[in-house]
Amino acid sequence: MVPVTIVYFCYGWTLWLYLTWLPSYFLHEYQYDLKKSALFTSAVFFAGVVGDYLGGVVSDGILHRTGSLQSARRNMVVIGFAGSFVCLLPVFLTHDLVSIILSLGAAFFFAELVIGPMWSIPMDIAGKFSGTAAGMMNTGSALAAILSPIAFGYIIDKTGNWQLPFAGSLGFLLLGATLAPFMHPERPFDSKLGNRVIG
Repeated sequence: MVPVTIVYFCYGWTLWLYLTWLPSYFLHEYQYDLKKSALFTSAVFFAGVVGDYLGGVVSDGILHRTGSLQSARRNMVVIGFAGSFVCLLPVFLTHDLVSIILSLGAAFFFAELVIGPMWSIPMDIAGKFSGTAAGMMNTGSALAAILSPIAFGYIIDKTGNWQLPFAGSLGFLLLGATLAPFMHPERPFDSKLGNRVIG
């Protein structure tokens, strides 16, 4: 469960960038009032809602079609992180508001694709102990929820650069995509042996 927890930390770091700083980003970087900032933020969040739904649907569809937990869970997580990484890059390449909103929306869509597969992995691995396993996994996101807003605020206070927090998220998205292959939902935990069953 350690790789799962770390990967979920990487997701949580990016999630909390969106949840805590996106309205302020539009306000300070584009000088839009709170009403317009909220409107743009809502558009980005809507893309994430669609990603939440499709991530679960697609993951289950792959599982039913192939029977492969690696393809349905782990590979979906890699695609989500990699897609979010690529879609977030235009934030550093343009100052056009429409392009930025589309970029952030697409990046959040891909980031949210990982939710369904990630929350299935504790059930795949731990079976009747999935509640405990899910709690361990969610510790990663909870830790990110504590640390990332503090880090974002510190970076912005010191530099005044509203793009730098996105650079940090790019790093964690890349780390999540790199570590996701170390997750093995196809190897359930054997409570009698206190170990995984390989095969």
